[in-house]
Amino acid sequence: MTTDWKKTLTPEQYHILREKGTEAPFTGKYNDFFEDGIYRCAGCGQPLFQSKHKFKTHCGWPSFDEAIPGSIIYVEDNSLFMKRIEGVCSNCKGHLGHVFNDGPTKTHQRYCINSLALDFEKEK
Repeated sequence: MTTDWKKTLTPEQYHILREKGTEAPFTGKYNDFFEDGIYRCAGCGQPLFQSKHKFKTHCGWPSFDEAIPGSIIYVEDNSLFMKRIEGVCSNCKGHLGHVFNDGPTKTHQRYCINSLALDFEKEK
């Protein structure tokens, strides 16, 4: 069964997750959001990040230093005359954002993720 993404996502989420868009920096609801819980894919609900791996940056998008194992596929992205690694949900193949090796934590990873690609489930 295929999902009709235009019916299940908002137009903004569709642009990010299905058309590889990027939300404007500092506009996402999870950019300065720090509560305990799990961040899930807004498309399919798959768990992607634990809140303990989120850290404060000044890049304008939510940033994490580690993903839940197996939740993300890494794809080389040579668009916009840059060489980057795209992070894609391993379940629904939705575009989440990009992964950089410039993080300030011990993993040196910075998963730079669009808020519109995420849902949050508060820890119970």
